[in-house]
Amino acid sequence: MTITRRASGRAAALGAVAALAAALALAPGGPATASPAVPAAGSPGPTSGSTGPHAREDAFARAATQFGVPQSVLEAVSYSWTRWEGHAGQHSTDGGYGPMHLVDGAAFERDGRDGIPAGGERRLDADTLGRAADLLGVNPQVLRDDPSANILGGAALLAQEQRALGLPSGTSSDPGAWYASVAEASGSPERDTAVTFADDVYAVLAAGAARTTADGQDVSLAPTAATPRRADVSRLHLAAPRTDPRLDCPPGLGCEWVGAPYAQYGPGAGQYGNHDVAHRPASPRLTTIVIHDTEASWGTTLKLVQDPTYLAWNYSVRSSDGQVDQHLDPKDVGWHAGNWYVNAHSIGIEHEGFAAQGATWYSEPMYRASARLVRHLTDEYGIPRDRAHIIGHDQVPGTTPSTVRGMHWDPGPYWDWEHYFALMGAPLSARHGAPGHDVVRILPGFEDNIQPVTGCTTAGAPCPAQGTNFVPLHTAPDASSPLVSDIGLHPDGSPSTTEVADIGARATAGVEYAVADRSGDWTAVWYLGQKAWFRNPVDEPTAIAVGGLMVTPKAGRTSVPVYGRAYPEASAYPAGESPQAVVPLQYSMAPGQRYVLTDAAVPTDYYKAKTFSPDTPGDHVDIVGQDRYYEVSFGHRVAYVRAADVDVVGR
Repeated sequence: MTITRRASGRAAALGAVAALAAALALAPGGPATASPAVPAAGSPGPTSGSTGPHAREDAFARAATQFGVPQSVLEAVSYSWTRWEGHAGQHSTDGGYGPMHLVDGAAFERDGRDGIPAGGERRLDADTLGRAADLLGVNPQVLRDDPSANILGGAALLAQEQRALGLPSGTSSDPGAWYASVAEASGSPERDTAVTFADDVYAVLAAGAARTTADGQDVSLAPTAATPRRADVSRLHLAAPRTDPRLDCPPGLGCEWVGAPYAQYGPGAGQYGNHDVAHRPASPRLTTIVIHDTEASWGTTLKLVQDPTYLAWNYSVRSSDGQVDQHLDPKDVGWHAGNWYVNAHSIGIEHEGFAAQGATWYSEPMYRASARLVRHLTDEYGIPRDRAHIIGHDQVPGTTPSTVRGMHWDPGPYWDWEHYFALMGAPLSARHGAPGHDVVRILPGFEDNIQPVTGCTTAGAPCPAQGTNFVPLHTAPDASSPLVSDIGLHPDGSPSTTEVADIGARATAGVEYAVADRSGDWTAVWYLGQKAWFRNPVDEPTAIAVGGLMVTPKAGRTSVPVYGRAYPEASAYPAGESPQAVVPLQYSMAPGQRYVLTDAAVPTDYYKAKTFSPDTPGDHVDIVGQDRYYEVSFGHRVAYVRAADVDVVGR
């Protein structure tokens, strides 16, 4: 298998992402120019215009001129919605099409899709696709299919709103004077959500951006000085923020409380749901954030989390606009990870979407809202912002050998970890401490990292080409060699596959591994007890050297067991309490192998919670052991080893 990469725009994109992560304040702007530009009646309709890799950038320039919108504002709004992607005419979960995310509200209402927010959260005028088509005098289908026409439609709507608000317009007008119209473009009737969207747009404006889209379009936005006129938002008459003392969210995110029930559904003490009460972070300690996708629309997601017979997680993030709903107090334990030890120490965040569909659902507003939430939670609870502590559900280990094959694989190969961490202000390209050559961090890029993936809709059939977050791992430094095997997923020892759900031979962005060997353009790492090779050419690397600590079997050990949880030794349990079995997984660590040490202070404990009443004697207690464990980067998933079995080596 070969790796298809688009070199164009890669360096610029990385620079823009780093600049955006560092944009902590907006620069002052220049004078306003009140020169509204209203297209004359009968002005030319949309046209595809130029072709080639700069067609989209040319479309922004043409639309800005035609409708009197500063091109920088138009590009920043589009970037904040879609990162300039057209998504090949596919709609988002909210019915948004094209680079400007024009929403076909009429079609979604007609089809009765539950992805549309209920309860008045969506304004009645949210059919931005239809409104833009009317302004341009074209069939709405044109705006679905033609990115250039879609950009014209978005410009027409911005210009119309700016005129309606009585604010300065024109291509040379002050970008800061468009703040209220940008907030209106969020589509939200709530002030917090609208202002957060506008602030994100103006952060992009201040930092600039550059990238190559999935369809090969090069677009760049130079950093633009602008002072947002935030007071103009009062002209929109948006709903005031709602406060709820139960919410644990950063200011301005506009979270809502949609509580998960803690209720009995039968007479038995254990017949309850859909989570457990606890006293985190005092006990158990919070160490991890688990990123999920819902595999369901927003409406279904909210129904499930409010069902006492189902299961709960802590937060949900909506794809259409990044709305965050909180369901549990972080002190309580959700049932989201499929591993009770991980549940006890983690906060679970579900993202509306489908892992096999990727970018259609993983929207820019969702990435931004989730990153803001995670930054807040990691600060509040002292959780490191790295890929060993902010993990996907696909990185959660099975608890025993029999559970490994059934573990989940979301958010899947189409979740952009590099972009996500940049939005958190913790870019994965950052090195800490002196770099070495014994540890590498996987950084393949995303949009230009097109890897073979199959089975998204039909088993064995190629998935639509789009950016991926991983490099495939081979048995030899040769793209034609088999993929390495994961005996937990393939007990017969057969090679891993390219099926979308098969994570057995995938090294994902941000994860660190110990180097085992090098050969030409290839690097081998220790992975699931074997050498695993990935292509890593010097002139276009897919990993960076970061240095770090590793573990290796102690001298004289022929094999070191690997675990899916760090449970206490039997002597730690109170008298009369049956100890939880400490069962190794089907993997092991052989002499001479090394694995990156990702956490040397993981809790050794078992949070016992088996009955509904928190007052049940001996229940809802954290049983703490003395046996010490390390968390290590062992394969695609994290794993645990006993400290007594290994030596720590490296830096």
